[in-house]
Amino acid sequence: MTKKRHFFLILLLGSLTALGPFSIDMYLPGFPAIAADLHTTVAKVSLSLSGFFIGISAGQLLYGPLLDRFGRKKPLYIGLTVYILASIGCAYASTINMLIILRCIQAIGSCAAAVASIAMVRDLFPVSENAKVFALLMLVVGVSPMIAPTVGGYVTTAFGWHSVFIVLMLLGVINLLASIFGLPDSYQPDKSISLKPRPILKNFLEVLTEPQFYTYALTGAVAFSGLFAYVAGSPLLFMDIFAVKEETYGWIFAFLSIGLIGSSQVNTILLRKYSSEQLIFAALICQGITGIVFLAGSFNGWWGLPETIFLLFVFLSCLGIASPNTSALSLAPFTKNAGSASALMGAIQMGLGTLASIGVSMFDTRSSLPLVAIMASTSLLALAILYFGRKTIKTKVEAGKDGAVAFH
Repeated sequence: MTKKRHFFLILLLGSLTALGPFSIDMYLPGFPAIAADLHTTVAKVSLSLSGFFIGISAGQLLYGPLLDRFGRKKPLYIGLTVYILASIGCAYASTINMLIILRCIQAIGSCAAAVASIAMVRDLFPVSENAKVFALLMLVVGVSPMIAPTVGGYVTTAFGWHSVFIVLMLLGVINLLASIFGLPDSYQPDKSISLKPRPILKNFLEVLTEPQFYTYALTGAVAFSGLFAYVAGSPLLFMDIFAVKEETYGWIFAFLSIGLIGSSQVNTILLRKYSSEQLIFAALICQGITGIVFLAGSFNGWWGLPETIFLLFVFLSCLGIASPNTSALSLAPFTKNAGSASALMGAIQMGLGTLASIGVSMFDTRSSLPLVAIMASTSLLALAILYFGRKTIKTKVEAGKDGAVAFH
């Protein structure tokens, strides 16, 4: 693979992976406007975010077998088409319940892009490069929370919140056209894979019972759910509690994303000296300590806006190191079932993220305590899962200089 082709594929796969995060982040500054227009509360509007997470969780389980049975491209095209149509529907939603339902459908479409892109990393690149490729994808994905809330704030202010979903529809069209003309056929359809419920469940069960998969997938998903809690709670935290404007909120969100992006790129350098597992342990320990300090200070009312931004920056930076490594180690044992493994990993991540976001939405209060408590709990629980789960792995497959290496 030439360097130019390598760069193009990373950019395209990153764009597909970023479609979901962009759909999450761009409408966040519009929460107060949506609440006022649809005669509801900001907390109720945040349920549309939870609906999006539910759609992604369910949709990934749907697309996993389809990607293995029909190849990567056809299910991707169908998913992006659903996303485009649902985005148009969201723009014309007249009630909060309609918006929640349409956001769920929109997510089902967008998750085809996420599952396909992750599976294609396993298809197109050797195991030894997977952690680095995932880190590069996170760089592309990380641009979305830097750009999306800022753009969303200005679009909402200038044209209203409805126009945000028109912009998302256009992004769906661009990704669909780029996929049609730019993506290779990385995986030949496997007609031996049945789409009947029993074989599908059996296939998922085989993936789920692999010790390396459930240890690192659960570790990564629980840690990542802290990010979902932050995303769901940040409009209330910054625009209600700290009373910042929509545009300012977008800039704060963008700044905090630098921690996630920057650390994911530092991760590629650290991998030259340390193993993925060592980096995960170090990141989660740091994140856990940050969460405890954050929680203690929030309980006692110590933190103002600058301290809150700093602690969130550190928390997200730790996640930027842990996430690419948990993803790489989760998928390393799989070749034939990479699509199903990718879907299951994503579904677990989004499912737990949904619970975290709903947990934040349930507390309609002018306090950061519910958000911070959930974030601290997720980091400590992820560390516990990693510590005990790694003891069940008899043979670990991870990145080596010459490809996949089994360590007993």
